[in-house]
Amino acid sequence: MRDMSVLEHRPLRLELGCANRKRRADAVGIDLLDLPDVDVVGDALEVLRMIPDSCVESIYSEHFLEHVTDPEALVREAARVLVPGGEFRAIIPHFSNPGFYSDPTHRSYFGLYTFGYWTRRTPFRRKVPTYAEPAPLVVYGATFHFKASRPFYVRHGIVKVLSAWVNISNWTKEFYEAHMCWMMPAYEVEFVLRRD
Repeated sequence: MRDMSVLEHRPLRLELGCANRKRRADAVGIDLLDLPDVDVVGDALEVLRMIPDSCVESIYSEHFLEHVTDPEALVREAARVLVPGGEFRAIIPHFSNPGFYSDPTHRSYFGLYTFGYWTRRTPFRRKVPTYAEPAPLVVYGATFHFKASRPFYVRHGIVKVLSAWVNISNWTKEFYEAHMCWMMPAYEVEFVLRRD
């Protein structure tokens, strides 16, 4: 690991699995690989376990949680280190993304209800069982992202309209995932969670 003193700065903002490009310049980048934008080289779960309770303002991850062997443990540690009201924003490939299955490093599948198994509340009508004490996090929102490259203008237009309709309400998001996601797969879903 590099110099761990960067984890002592306050306010502390983390980016998990930043790889070779941090999306948040003010965040401490954590990754297994020693790349230019990585501030702390190490397993994200182990690094979180070294951070004291309630001292992280925000956590961001993009295309990271699907690679984690135990995402529930990581979510619990994230909840522990976040300050009350602190935000965890995670962008994850949706399970309907055909490219998801091509990557052998993907370990976990994520859908609209996944965080409902681990957190106190979600904004969705469908409730899921909890198998352990929920982490002190609340899901504040989820947004589906669809992608289509511009040379395919008709498909690009359809994706724009679909995205606007799907993300208009929680009901349309739930309807999309239950009935339409295999016809027009989502590329990814972005979750916003906050510490109680």
